[in-house]
Amino acid sequence: MTLETLPPPTTAAPVYATWVRPGPLARASLPLTWLLTRAGMAVLLAFDGRAPLGTGGIAHEVYALYARWHTTLAHGAFPAGDPMWQYPPGAGPVLLAPGLIPGLTYFQAFVALTLAADALVTLALARVGSRSGRSWAGAWLWTLGLPLLLHIPLARYDVAVTAFAVFGLLLMARFPRTGGVLAACGALVKVWPALTLLGAPRGRTSREAWRAALASGAAILVVLAVAFRSPFSFLGEQGDRGVQIESLGGTVLALARRAGWPGHVRYRFGAMEYVGPYVSSVAAASLVGTAFAAALLLTWRVKARRWTPATPFDAALCAVLLFTVTSRVISPQYLIWLLGLGAVCLTSRYTTQRPVVAIVMAAAGLSSLAYPVLYSDVEAGTWTGCLLMLARNGLLLGGAVWSFRSLWKGTGE
Repeated sequence: MTLETLPPPTTAAPVYATWVRPGPLARASLPLTWLLTRAGMAVLLAFDGRAPLGTGGIAHEVYALYARWHTTLAHGAFPAGDPMWQYPPGAGPVLLAPGLIPGLTYFQAFVALTLAADALVTLALARVGSRSGRSWAGAWLWTLGLPLLLHIPLARYDVAVTAFAVFGLLLMARFPRTGGVLAACGALVKVWPALTLLGAPRGRTSREAWRAALASGAAILVVLAVAFRSPFSFLGEQGDRGVQIESLGGTVLALARRAGWPGHVRYRFGAMEYVGPYVSSVAAASLVGTAFAAALLLTWRVKARRWTPATPFDAALCAVLLFTVTSRVISPQYLIWLLGLGAVCLTSRYTTQRPVVAIVMAAAGLSSLAYPVLYSDVEAGTWTGCLLMLARNGLLLGGAVWSFRSLWKGTGE
């Protein structure tokens, strides 16, 4: 018997909820709830930028920035030299896709494709949750959690990226090669889905998943390098990133600003960032934190001795949480990733991450208050903005610590 087939121990094992097959009413209420909440999100998108939604102009990124990149990509090149372009080459096909739908504007097609990806994620979570020993809690979390971010998910391509991660994790156990390919596709769009491979059980599953990911990733990169000019131009735009005002380091600088620090906020690289003395030191500290998070995860991988069916899910959520809180940038759409991974965790009764998922839900609600509703306060560094970001980032930091502790205890000897 290998590590990947070991059952959870009978001693000191947590008490799991009894699985109950959802009845007809429950099965009907999920799609109805999805339709109602997504209609509400679409209405909010139509009123983007108006009170009381703040002045964030969320839709602007699609019809101005994404549409502009689409034009460049349609001519066979990545947006080289554009400081706003900071994404791996796999993002190119994703941004080209809305232009292939006839009869719709780029913005309309983008929202339609995002809703389609959202619906597929919901369907996948529900189908997995319908199996014996699994739970519909994941499908409900995704359905009810995404609207906590208001209309932001409809105007960012992070839902599509999260779909790659969700599908890859759900398929990993039975089809490790497919899971690896999906992880590679997601990583080529926005890097972080590669972390879904971290918790793959040792042995055949892990080897097949990683080999498939590396082979398919390399093949896709070759195709994109042949089809487009400057596919790796994004690498030159990452090093100069500063400290975004919504990041953990940004919260520290916001509080320092209240205490007399002379720095200020400037729009750079597609985000509002702090500029002034010691900002570079805070950015360096964030990078050190990221390295420390990577070391923690590597140590866990080496020392873990026990895998349950939920371990790959739990490890993915933990890894993305750790890298999120140590990042120089924490945009509100990052919560889409965490909600998707949390939903996957809740499909399994073996997950150790239920309290963490609740924390992520609370952080998502606060994130939409920070942007777009009260973004002017966050940007100005008022006490309202400072306390709001302190609460949101405090939740994420606490959730990351709790997540790693639970993962470590759940897979230790």
